Amino acid sequence: MTKIKKVAIIGTGVIGAGWIIRCLAHNKIVYAFDRDLKLKKGLITEIKRTLPYVKKLFNKKTINLKNFKYFTSIEETLRDADFIQECASENYALKTKLMNIIGKYAKPNAIISSSSSGLLPTKIYSKCKNPERGIIGHPFNPVYLLPLVEIVPGKKTSKKYMNIANNFYKSISMNPILLKKELPGYLSDRLQEALWREGLHIINEGYATTENLDRSIEDGPGLRYSLMGTFLTFHLAGGKAGMKHMLEQFGPALKLPWTKLKAPKLTKKLSDRIISGTKKQAKGKSVNKLSNIRDEYLVELQILRKKYTNLIRK
Repeated sequence: MTKIKKVAIIGTGVIGAGWIIRCLAHNKIVYAFDRDLKLKKGLITEIKRTLPYVKKLFNKKTINLKNFKYFTSIEETLRDADFIQECASENYALKTKLMNIIGKYAKPNAIISSSSSGLLPTKIYSKCKNPERGIIGHPFNPVYLLPLVEIVPGKKTSKKYMNIANNFYKSISMNPILLKKELPGYLSDRLQEALWREGLHIINEGYATTENLDRSIEDGPGLRYSLMGTFLTFHLAGGKAGMKHMLEQFGPALKLPWTKLKAPKLTKKLSDRIISGTKKQAKGKSVNKLSNIRDEYLVELQILRKKYTNLIRK
């Protein structure tokens, strides 16, 4: 398949609109589908609202809105599309039925991607024609700004189509993560869900307010997470010895009742995986070198961030 130029977006809600905007910002021809023509006006308003932001982020002088076409017929929407991004509600029955319809009208080699947040692709594509080209392409809101997309294969998904999807998402300035196999909730939402559930326990038991919990992330680990995730952050917490010392020092805390989540046993096998993983992430840089990069980043980030947090907290 040559470079993907024509993209169909099925569903024009918050996520669908985000895909539309991102694709338009990267000169794709976008065919959008929704049953209600009245939704088109609000969608155009949203596209125009976001233009200053996407122009700045992607360094674009203009965005050609003539590349955008709106349809109320799914057959017309899919006819010429090389890539299809489905954005229907998170419901197995709905998505399975919709994929059956999409499979009938899509070109045989068109990739079909679902914006699901946690459903299994094998089930979603169980009644779809040519399920080997079906994947999950899970983005994060706002889709037009955030670069992460999780690509999740079903049991019948072909690596060929996974690779094509990976290249397509990169062509619209996204940073894809390719999962080795499907699991409910994928990666990021499983982590977010753990944080969310623990927060609900804390609030339910009267330890803190929602603002306390949001601030505990905003002014603490969230600042570090925006540069490096949990594992590399903890690698630095171990000092010169990195993750090895961190696990030795804080590993026993996994047995303490700090959360409502049951922690896995910290076996040598698990420790070795974590240590080797963070060593790979460090790419040969010392803990001091990584710490200097992190510290410089956090200083600059907080200076910039203050401007916007002041607007929110007034």
